[in-house]
Amino acid sequence: MTWMSEGTRPAPTGISKILHINWSLAILLTAVACAGFLMLYSVADGNIGVWARPQMIRFGIGIVAMFIIGLIPLHFWRGVSPFAYISALLLLVAVEFVGVTGMGAQRWIDLGFMRLQPSEVMKIALVMALALYYDWLDPKKVSHPVWVAAPLILTIIPVLLVLKQPDLGTAILLGGGAAVVMFLAGVSLWYFITAGVAGVGTVAAVIYSRGTEYQLLKDYQYRRIETFLDPSIDPLGAGYHITQSKIALGSGGLNGRGYMEGTQSRLNFLPEKHTDFIFTTLAEEFGFIGSSALLVLYALIIIFCMSSMLGNRNRFGALLTGGITATFFFFFAVNMAMVMGLAPVVGVPLPLVSYGGSAMLVLLGAFGLVQSAHVHRPRSS
Repeated sequence: MTWMSEGTRPAPTGISKILHINWSLAILLTAVACAGFLMLYSVADGNIGVWARPQMIRFGIGIVAMFIIGLIPLHFWRGVSPFAYISALLLLVAVEFVGVTGMGAQRWIDLGFMRLQPSEVMKIALVMALALYYDWLDPKKVSHPVWVAAPLILTIIPVLLVLKQPDLGTAILLGGGAAVVMFLAGVSLWYFITAGVAGVGTVAAVIYSRGTEYQLLKDYQYRRIETFLDPSIDPLGAGYHITQSKIALGSGGLNGRGYMEGTQSRLNFLPEKHTDFIFTTLAEEFGFIGSSALLVLYALIIIFCMSSMLGNRNRFGALLTGGITATFFFFFAVNMAMVMGLAPVVGVPLPLVSYGGSAMLVLLGAFGLVQSAHVHRPRSS
């Protein structure tokens, strides 16, 4: 249900679209990516070809794609939303049959030139599908149980497929993004309270199912939970990651040890230093000040996206922007909480900073959708 109120004029057309791109957002994304290039160069001991150069190439491709996607009319993306969701769902199913296994999980499809992680695509496709659903649905019906069931089904199916891989971190991001879209669409708060109570019950069921025939998580996931609660119980095994991460975080102090002077990463004490735990390398080398600077950049990205959402009179565009913004927030919040020991280690990379092809390209494509909603939104006369 796309609508325009009185006192609005149509979205810009032609070359004038370039002037309406959210350039502040593009600059912030580039700044975060540049921080990632610096850290990837550092953790590779000054070798740009190992991780930094491939990441730069991907970012270059992704940022161009973001601008192209942003200049395409929003109604086009509205129309392809159901096909995007179905395609992402089929890719998730394909992972079960032809997926590539790595680090104990089957999450990728080998395309030859890159490994595609379909769950990354589903993060955005799900938001698109839910934004389309609530754009189509009469706002008076959003809290009716019948009309709440459909988005729940759309969310639960991919969440279960992702959990089967297993990938608890991405499943959390899928559920979080979907919940925010539903909340922004006006779904009654009582549904979220009920979901919260059910979540507590699920946690209890997960704990008590351990060792039974109906165990709900893998053994290594239970070890991650135990390690989160008390890393010292296995400091050289399951608790090694978080123990070394905390050492790196603490040793950075206020100003850090200096660029390329971090001992934890350079001496290879820190595992997954170029992916999930790259934030700890940044914290060790640049300290509290550098870590806070990155957090400020992330916060500014959220603020600019939310400002665009609040000023958008197109319901689909506003919900799409809100859902992508929420997914991005959960992305970096879960990673930072994980490496600080505030949440279990669930394998979520740091967006635009950690090394990875699928996450980088899909995320920039998602911000292209945010740009499209921003460029093509109805404006005040």
